[in-house]
Amino acid sequence: MELFWAFVLFAVVTLWTPGPNNTMLMASGLNFGFRRALPHLWGVTLGFALMVLAVGLGLGAVFEAYPAAYTALKYGGAAYLLYLAWHIATAGALEESGTGAGRPISFIEAAAFQWFNPKGWVMAVGAVSTYAKVAAFPANVLLIAGLFGGLGVLPSATWLGFGTGLKRLLTSPRVVRAVNVIMALLLVLSLWPILAGAWE
Repeated sequence: MELFWAFVLFAVVTLWTPGPNNTMLMASGLNFGFRRALPHLWGVTLGFALMVLAVGLGLGAVFEAYPAAYTALKYGGAAYLLYLAWHIATAGALEESGTGAGRPISFIEAAAFQWFNPKGWVMAVGAVSTYAKVAAFPANVLLIAGLFGGLGVLPSATWLGFGTGLKRLLTSPRVVRAVNVIMALLLVLSLWPILAGAWE
């Protein structure tokens, strides 16, 4: 039980802290509102739980055997994050109807994004390797993935709600654009460990 509660604490802290998912959820709330961005929320939550399950069932071993595959995924994910940051930074101002131009990230896109999320990989591999003894295999993997999925709903909804609340406060198109640029820069900043490693 001590290991179980230690994992719950790990999951809560990592799910609530800023990262690519939470930054993009806040941007979706700001630009599209809570209801329109709900598929984004569920894609993040369930997609990450599925990724943890895959890592726990053996994908991590594949990456250990073939480090080039992990490297390609890491840098491909970084490039995709830069692409998303550009779209956030150049998002149009909010319309009078309260919706932003374009559309929010879909469920499938948000779920697929988890495989390119550097913070997500650190969380998934760290959780499975550190807390594997919480139960016997494969119950341990199912438990860890299930807890990430269940515990992830509230932080995701909170970050999405924070963005939606900002939308109500920000009435100036210029301010909205500035906030979008700041969120895009935060998304790029979350790539610092990868970019620093590439520079070395």
